[in-house]
Formats: sequence, structure tokens, C-alpha cells
Amino acid sequence: MSAQIAEGMAYIEKKNYIHRDLRAANILVNETLHCKIADFGLARIIETEYTAHEGAKFPIKWTAPEAINYGSFTIKSDVWSFGILLTEIISYGRTPYPGMTNPEVIRSLEKGYRMQRLDSCPTELYEIMKECWKNKPEDRPTFDYLQSVLEDFYTATESQYQQQP
Repeated sequence: MSAQIAEGMAYIEKKNYIHRDLRAANILVNETLHCKIADFGLARIIETEYTAHEGAKFPIKWTAPEAINYGSFTIKSDVWSFGILLTEIISYGRTPYPGMTNPEVIRSLEKGYRMQRLDSCPTELYEIMKECWKNKPEDRPTFDYLQSVLEDFYTATESQYQQQP
């Protein structure tokens, strides 16, 4: 699933769009687990960066620090959100930063806090999440890279994730 979402986001990136609301609630999944990215209500076409107008509302727990603090959205802020979406997948839909309010999340991120690895999360997948949550947007991976790495990860571990009859 995650590689399919990364593939869809790579396509969006190639078309010079940013999604700005990438989270599990906005992914459509059919009975064969085929994923489609949905809800483009906050999407924008960009050259390099989009600055949100003052007072704009967006989902704090999925939003990159530079977008929260400065209203600066790029495809790399979508990469941050993708890392959060991975936690939703591995936790079967748990809201990110459990037990924390939006202001607590903002303060914690400013201090360098990142969600901890869940016991159910393979270490290799958590390392991918941490790449998505790098402080500097330019240090975060591309969606093409994420697609490739996640396809390789799935291939290496697919026997653990076969659908049950």
C-alpha cells in the first residue's frame, strides 16, 4: 500500500502539484488493496513553493514544521505527511501523536521530537519514516525514492503480509 501511495505522490510531484492533506483518511482502498489518493481540496499547482494565506487551516498532526510555522508548503512537506501516514498504516489507523494536543505537537516538534517506533513497526520501515521527518525539507527523500525503497521492502517481506483467505 505504501509504495502505491508513494507512486501516486511521485506522479503528483511530476505534475508540479502539492497535496497538502496527505493522510490515511484521504486514501481510497479497494477490496484488492489497490490505493488511490483522494481529496484534492487543499492541493495546489506550484513552481517550487506555496505559501498559505494567514488563517489557513490544515491538519497539524500531519503537517511539516515549516508549513506549520511559516505556511511554506512544498512537495517535501508532503513527504513529511507521508511519513506520518506510514504510522497510520502500521498502527491500523491510530491518530498520530496519541495523547498530545495540536499545541503540544507543535512545541514538541520545535524541540526535535519525533514519534517513537511502535513494536509492530519493522526497524527498516521506521528508518524510512525518520527520513521523511528530517528537519530540513531538502534532506527528505523524493517520492520516486520512497516508492523504490518501499517496493524493495515489500518484496523482501511480502510473505509476512499475504492476505488471509
